Amino acid sequence: LDPHDAVAAVGSIISERRASLSDIMCYLSLLEAGKPEEKLEFMFKMYDVDNSNYLENEELDCIMTRMVTVAEYLGWDTSELKPILKEMLDEIDADSDGKISLKEWIQGGLHTIPLLVLLGLETRMKDGLHQWRLKHFNHPAFCNICRHLLIGLGKQGLVCSFCHYTVHERCVARVGETCLSTYTKSCRNTETMQHHWVEGNSPGKCDRCGKNVKAMNALTGLKCSWCHRLVHNTCVAEVPTECDLGPHRCHVLPPISIVPAVLQSHPSSHAPQSASIAADTAFSFESLDTKVMPLAGTSPLAVFINPKSGGKQGLRLISKFQYLLNPRQVFNLSKGGPKPGMQFFSKVPNCRVLCCGGDGTVGWVLSVIDELGLEEKPPIGVLPLGTGNDLARCLAWGGGYEGEDLGRILHQLRDATVIKMDRWKVDVKTESTGGSEEEKGDPVPLDIINNYFSVGVDASIAHKFHVMRENYPEKFKSRMRNKVWYFEFGAGEMVSASCRDLHDHISLEVDGKEVKLANCQLEGIAILNIPSMYGGSNVWGADDKPRRTWSLSRSSSLENTLSSSADEFLTQDISDMQLEVVGLESSLHVGQIKAGIRGHGQRLAQGSNIVIRTKRRFPMQIDGEPWMQPPCTITINHHNQVPMLHAPKLKKQRTSGFLFFNREKTAQPIGTSV
Repeated sequence: LDPHDAVAAVGSIISERRASLSDIMCYLSLLEAGKPEEKLEFMFKMYDVDNSNYLENEELDCIMTRMVTVAEYLGWDTSELKPILKEMLDEIDADSDGKISLKEWIQGGLHTIPLLVLLGLETRMKDGLHQWRLKHFNHPAFCNICRHLLIGLGKQGLVCSFCHYTVHERCVARVGETCLSTYTKSCRNTETMQHHWVEGNSPGKCDRCGKNVKAMNALTGLKCSWCHRLVHNTCVAEVPTECDLGPHRCHVLPPISIVPAVLQSHPSSHAPQSASIAADTAFSFESLDTKVMPLAGTSPLAVFINPKSGGKQGLRLISKFQYLLNPRQVFNLSKGGPKPGMQFFSKVPNCRVLCCGGDGTVGWVLSVIDELGLEEKPPIGVLPLGTGNDLARCLAWGGGYEGEDLGRILHQLRDATVIKMDRWKVDVKTESTGGSEEEKGDPVPLDIINNYFSVGVDASIAHKFHVMRENYPEKFKSRMRNKVWYFEFGAGEMVSASCRDLHDHISLEVDGKEVKLANCQLEGIAILNIPSMYGGSNVWGADDKPRRTWSLSRSSSLENTLSSSADEFLTQDISDMQLEVVGLESSLHVGQIKAGIRGHGQRLAQGSNIVIRTKRRFPMQIDGEPWMQPPCTITINHHNQVPMLHAPKLKKQRTSGFLFFNREKTAQPIGTSV
């Protein structure tokens, strides 16, 4: 319990003339520092009134009554709380003898987090703690404790990622719990959003008088950590007391929107655990059910960041987004993955998701959404940090984040169009060969296609790159260096031609009809869901006219490809429940497509059900994840559709995205708008 809430609860009990000495002592003990084991033992002794060294029925009922009283004061919904607490206590009774020993109370209590929270013993729920990081300041900065200048050539001091409170390293021990609150414990405190002012180190113009705030001369000026409004110390009295959350209001989940609700019982026997903050924070919502009430007209944003993508860009983005939004909205994927964050935001209506990473990061988040079985799937935007970033390119988010203003990106997310994207299920059945481990190949890395699938020459290049990066990760620290490695492996493949005569060792069936490959002279086959591959190349080929069709007779090598009467191709679309099948002649052909010398690969077929049978070992890849595959049968079928965010068209975009059109009469950007 928060100390102020606990004191108020004691006062409420005394005023109603139903307080006992043990109750008061118990409440006061919650205000003192101590280990949870010690506090659990203290509480056990307080309620063991007959000194039997057991908590029996009447004593347990007394504990539950006191906890319900606390929950009522905090404004929680207690209509179903008492049976849940009874079930928790039954689980603590390990030997099921109807009474709880001190050992059972401590061992069970430490693992029953909702019980610890109601008893005031759960420290991980504590707000107000700063999240410190060392920082080098490019302008004069002052300590918020001693008010002296931070001096040094390297990192001069510590700054809080949440509120930008700044101190010397020698002064950090004197800082209290003065950071912003990320949630509220009581429904009574959800009416008005208050400013959180931090003094100094924010040069700019005053929001009230328009004059410069001379923050580089002294510790002066106040900036709100929520609305980011900057004012003079003398002008703050003119600012409305209610915080409007500033220009990013539509994305922010303010603390007044997050309150504890009816507690779940032990997570092993009930619904999935609620979200825990995995973004380098000291907070946790584990096993604690929360009521999330977004502000009217807003679309709260969940930000998932892969710190392994884009060098150190991911790590820097974590602290930046924690300052722009509620820290509880930012999740570090290296600490728990996307599941905790998606579990928490599954309860947030009208939310949106931003994936900061490569295409693999987006696929990871989409797989968790599938796993959770969300009825309403949130639309997903992409901040590209990977190497290829093909999905980000075709959704017009650009080919790579280069340090642009995150505020501008948040505005783009607000104005983005929601479109649908197909996803495809891949089933790989390996033929039994009885060979060595090397001949048996690698495990299939993915079973869902979001971007593309390929077998042959391009997968061979990707596999060599993958093996080298796994063995020597220090050589792959930048996007440009990665592209140089791809070029080197591609040049080597031109000489070795490891997938020569692929068409003689593979059969292809689309929608039940065989595609004849004998006359194609191919070294690779790519199956496309999106119009981007190899870091921005449109392997299928662009078409400016949405109703135009492509005849098979235009390519001499494909005259006998299909025996179907439907001998025309339609324009590519990511929401048409169709895949495009393209043939690749060689690594030189791939390079020519990448360089724009050739417009596209050999168009083979379009369809929604694809079967590939291989007769020997080939390299393959799904969405850039390569592996070596022995002879097998591969079946690809439609899995589902997910909502994605297509960036709005701006006058000056970072990187031009692909703008493809629907097959309907009304043109739509690369998909059907939702």
